[in-house]
Amino acid sequence: MITFDFTGRTAIVTGGARGIGRAVADRLHHSGARVAIWDLRPPEPSEGPFATLPAAFHVELLDVTDEAAVVAATKRSARMLGGRIDILMNGAGVTGPTKPLEEFTLAEWRRVIGINLDSAFLCSRAVIPRMKAAGYGRIVSIASVAGKQGNPGMTGYSAAKAGVIAFTKALGLELAGSGVLVNCITPGLVRTELLREMTDEAIADTAAKIPLRRLGTVEEMAAQILWIASEECSFVTGAAFDASGGRSSF
Repeated sequence: MITFDFTGRTAIVTGGARGIGRAVADRLHHSGARVAIWDLRPPEPSEGPFATLPAAFHVELLDVTDEAAVVAATKRSARMLGGRIDILMNGAGVTGPTKPLEEFTLAEWRRVIGINLDSAFLCSRAVIPRMKAAGYGRIVSIASVAGKQGNPGMTGYSAAKAGVIAFTKALGLELAGSGVLVNCITPGLVRTELLREMTDEAIADTAAKIPLRRLGTVEEMAAQILWIASEECSFVTGAAFDASGGRSSF
């Protein structure tokens, strides 16, 4: 297993209480980083090879679509992490309803766009000044293969994740030369609790499109994200790394 040395580095992981975010937070901690988890719910003891107790993290309970809350949490986390923020992983997300667009309410649409896309804007904007001042930073966002190809019945989610991909590309170019690299991954279907928001029919339909014929795991996503967040990833910015089991080849 490839390991990375994050000794002396600090990280904020949104949506870090569970799922992919938690797997990333656990692995960053075991690799030497000081980690802040931002989530609506407190983290619980985890499982797997990098299982970490919640007490190992600085935890901020907040709504990452709330501008004032994000600004305040950034200040508190930076203070608790020693004054600098080296890594931001935008992992907060929801799938939202699985149904025809004409049945979406505006509130449902705004919730999906807000949590998946607006949060990436708010959290990235909050940490960028500190990263630019330090001349170093890694911003990694979780997009989705749905943002490349679209999932029928999931227009809100697909639109939000397509936005994350475009946001990543534009911000990566904007910050090129500053020492801050901005990238994202585009997972396919991964075994997380977000599957509870999807119907069994939608899960089966999506899984059938995966050439590797299985769902991804949070450990696989975390392994890819750790490289992108590391110093080893030094000549890539504005990129969307596929993690879809072969469903997408671009």
